[in-house]
Amino acid sequence: MKTKQIITLMKIVSWILFISLCIKLGAILISGGISLLLNLEATENLYLDLDLSNLYKSSVKYYVFVLSLIVSVTALKAYLFYLVIKIFSIIDFNKPFTKVVARLISSISYISLWAGLLAYIANRYCKWLQKKDIVFKLDWGSSEFLFMAGIIFIIAFIFKRGVEIQSENQLTV
Repeated sequence: MKTKQIITLMKIVSWILFISLCIKLGAILISGGISLLLNLEATENLYLDLDLSNLYKSSVKYYVFVLSLIVSVTALKAYLFYLVIKIFSIIDFNKPFTKVVARLISSISYISLWAGLLAYIANRYCKWLQKKDIVFKLDWGSSEFLFMAGIIFIIAFIFKRGVEIQSENQLTV
């Protein structure tokens, strides 16, 4: 495949992932709200077979906290793809090293770090709940986010250095 085709494919995939994460976020918010306000049975199938009914039965406070963590991590994932889409909309591949793109890449690394830390906290909290014999299964993916944050931070650093070199070269010409 040619580079332009790959970039177009990456734009399309980014949009699809962003839209699907927004739909997931909306579905969790709506079903979570319904489960709290109207229908207790909604806790059995919040989103794609996510069953938090045991958690709700043990404590509404625990349920609301876990639901808040799910919403927060999902919102951060959606925001990550929003930033990726923003990069694709402003980047000029003839001169990719700009301060705006470098700032967006740095933002992606920080958002990934926050998502990873939040997912780690959520994972520890869920393990604590499991010790209290509250059984439910969630995969938070904290280590993946932290790994991604580290890699993107390095890329952001390289990109910032590229911006500096490019501006130095423009001054010497």
